[in-house]
Formats: sequence, structure tokens, C-alpha cells
Amino acid sequence: MLKKVLGTIAARYATAALNLALIFINGKTLGLHGMGQAGVIYASANIVFLFNGVFCGNTIVYHMNRYPLRHVVWPAYVWAFAGSVAACGVMALTGLLPAGFGAEVCGLATLLSLVGIHSRILLGKGRIGAFNTTLVIQGSSLFLILLYIYYIAGKQDVEGYLWGMYLSNALAWLASLLLLCPSCIRRGKKPQPVCHPPFFRLVGKMFSYGLWSSVDNLMEGLTARLNYFLLQRLSGYGQVGLLDAGTRISESVWHINRSISAISYSQVARTSDPEMQRQQTLRFFKWTYCALIPVTILILLIPERIYTDYLFTAEFRGIRKVIGGLSVGIVMFGANNILSHYFIGTGKVKYSAACSCTGLLTLLISGSLLIPVYGIPGSAVSTSIAFSTMLLFSLTVFVRQTHTSLRELLPSGEDFAKLRNCFHFRKIR
Repeated sequence: MLKKVLGTIAARYATAALNLALIFINGKTLGLHGMGQAGVIYASANIVFLFNGVFCGNTIVYHMNRYPLRHVVWPAYVWAFAGSVAACGVMALTGLLPAGFGAEVCGLATLLSLVGIHSRILLGKGRIGAFNTTLVIQGSSLFLILLYIYYIAGKQDVEGYLWGMYLSNALAWLASLLLLCPSCIRRGKKPQPVCHPPFFRLVGKMFSYGLWSSVDNLMEGLTARLNYFLLQRLSGYGQVGLLDAGTRISESVWHINRSISAISYSQVARTSDPEMQRQQTLRFFKWTYCALIPVTILILLIPERIYTDYLFTAEFRGIRKVIGGLSVGIVMFGANNILSHYFIGTGKVKYSAACSCTGLLTLLISGSLLIPVYGIPGSAVSTSIAFSTMLLFSLTVFVRQTHTSLRELLPSGEDFAKLRNCFHFRKIR
């Protein structure tokens, strides 16, 4: 299990290193205004992608081991297209869709959803190596394609950035499809799920499970990105560019918890023993925040002149205030991510959705109070307040439902001994 965790973290951080380099390249190439515009477009596409999670997200992992895979995949594929159009229509009516970029947002969200479908199938089959390969291809191809578009094709604008996003996600979709082929060829050698409900009954089950999971992810995504839209209306794309740069640097540590939560969710969803689910979640929870805290502190120690003089340009002055305001929330959200996947993996999706709704409500209240007065730093602090509220909610529910003591939430000598034993075992092998 540790090998899978470390492999996933390594894959994500290989991609993260390239993405981090792209943040600096985009900052120098697109400028503050262009980076803000690109950030709002991607945030909009990500909101649509999260909405599509009704059929394209965790519901695939949950149902694919219980029902024939082909019955699970078709609704997901149809929804990737139909859901993107519907969500973009709603966003246009509510004023959240970036003016002049509706088709681009819809197309990008559809591609993200298709890649997400294949990734979830690989995760549900326990093929963590193939899952990691998809992530690496998605990130590395974006880096290489944008280098070509910016510096060889000479298209140094938001349109060039969007072309890079299209092509990299198309390559990731094709690669993940090829990675799935061995599983499809071998399917006759393994017993298939015996439950064959009517097609539309299965669609209803997927919708019921996926709805709560999608509401959860959508509310969580809005909690992380709604400030982009609030700030853009108050101060324009330039201020969003500064917020986006600081946010992406801060969120680079999330590759740790996302790697661990992917393994945690897969382990929890594949067992029905409540005590084993609790123990696995506690172990991953403690590993996560123990890893996040020191990495976040290291990022906080980087002087601002490194950003303004070397990594970005002078117009990104103030980025360290963004990172500082987000720092507490970054750790809180990362730890909450593990508990959220426990609720989803045990079928208690409503608790995770309620947690995300609580975070969004907290953000709306704190953001409306802090952003008009303090601007970008207020936006960062309001996000930290929302993420902290989410963790407090999840911990309260988890402790009460699993009868976990507060002491068990803290790392012990036994936890570190188990971690050392895992490394020792791998070294012997």
C-alpha cells in the first residue's frame, strides 16, 4: 500500500513541478491580466467538470465493482457532453460564464470529464500505475505543448493557453483509453458482477449516489474558486491574476493529500469492515497533515523578491500576502480531504456534501465582509476560514459516528513505527 501511495505522490509531484514551472512561464508570458483571464476560464471549466461528476465522478468507482462496467460507462459518456452544455447554460444565466469564452469553457470541461471517466475506471480497478501515468501525461504534455505554442509558434496569449489545454487533455484521454484496453481484453477471465438491474434503474442509482457526490465536489470547488469571480467583479482580471498565482503556488502542496486520498478512497470503498475503514482513514489522515505542515512552512519562508525578481515580474508584488493568508486553510483543506473521501467511500456522501455546503456558506459570509475592505488578502483569509470550518465539521461527524477519541487523531509512536516498518520492508524486498 505504501508503494502505491509513494508512487502516486511521485507522479503528482512530477506533474506538479511542471505545473509550477508553467505558473511562472504563464506569469511572464500572459502578464497579470492575461493570467487572471486564464484563471477565470479554467475555474469556470472546473466548475462544469465538478457538475458533471453526477455521472463522471466517484459514482463510477462505487458502481463499477457492483454492476457491469459497460452499463456504468455509457451514462457517464453521454453526461460528459450533455452536462457540459447544461451547466454552461446555467452559468451564462447567472453571470458566472466568462464573456466571449462560453464555447471554450464547454469544450474544455467536456475533455476534462472524459479524462476523468477513464481515470476513475482505472482507480476502481486498482490500477494505480495506469492512473498515475494518465496524470503524468496530462501534466507533462501541457508543459511541452505550451512551450511550443508560446516560444516556437509565437502565440503568447490566452488563446494559445487554451489550445494547450485542449491538446494536452485530448492526449490524456487517448492515453487513458489505451491503458484501459488490457482490462477490457481480460474481462472474460474474471468473474463479472452478477447483479444486472434494468439499465434505467442503474442510471437512477448512479444519479442518486453521484448527485450528492457532485453537490459535494461542486460546493467544494466553489469554496476554493468563488472568490475569483467576486474579486473579478470588484477589481478586474489583474487582481484575479495575483490571487490565482498565489493560490496555485499554495495549492501545490495538495498533491500530497490528493495522492493519499485517492488511495484511501480506493481502500475504503473496497472493504465493508467499519473498523478497518476507520483505521485506514485515521492512518491516512495523520500522514497527510504531518506531511502538509512542513511543506507549507517551507513555502511561507520564500522571500517575496524571489517571486517578483526571478519567478514572475514586479507587477506580482503582494503575492506573499496571498500565500500567507491561504496557508492555514491549505493545511486544513488537505486534512479534510481524507475525511471527505471516507464519507464518500462508505456511502455517506451526504455528510461530505453538507461539509462542503457549510464551507461555501462560510466563504460567502466571510468573503462579503473581508474582500470589500481588504481586497486580495481578505479573499485569501476568507478562504482559510471556510476551509477551517469544513475540517471542524468533518471531524465532528467522524468522531461521533466512529466513536474515535481525540487522542487517536494525533500521531503516535506506533504510527511512525508502522511507517518505518513499511520503508524497511520495501528495502528488504
